[in-house]
Formats: sequence, structure tokens, C-alpha cells
Amino acid sequence: MNPPNGKEFGKQLEQHGWVHRRTESSHHIYGKDGSPVRISVPVHGSHALKLGLWLHLKKLAGIK
Repeated sequence: MNPPNGKEFGKQLEQHGWVHRRTESSHHIYGKDGSPVRISVPVHGSHALKLGLWLHLKKLAGIK
């Protein structure tokens, strides 16, 4: 179970109904209609997300 890079995780979020709202520097901000949660995904080239961050973002997004 290796964490994806930021771009790959962004695609996973979009498959689960999240929408890319804006980009702040190297972070992509995702939101979902009807949800107060905003998810900030760091996109640093092909660098994989840290395991703890990836698991936390998945939990916020409701992805199993």
C-alpha cells in the first residue's frame, strides 16, 4: 500500500465527487457540494504523499 503522488490522489478525489476549486501555490484545494470540508493536496511533482497525510486526507474525503 504505497501512497500516490498529489496528482494521482487528486484524480481519486474527483472520481469520488470532489471538485478542484482552486490552486494555492503547490497545493490543490478540493471541495464537494454540501460539505464544509476542504481538502488541500500538496502537488510536488512525482513525489509521493507521506503515508500519514495520505491516510488523513482519505479519511476526510470518506474514501475507504
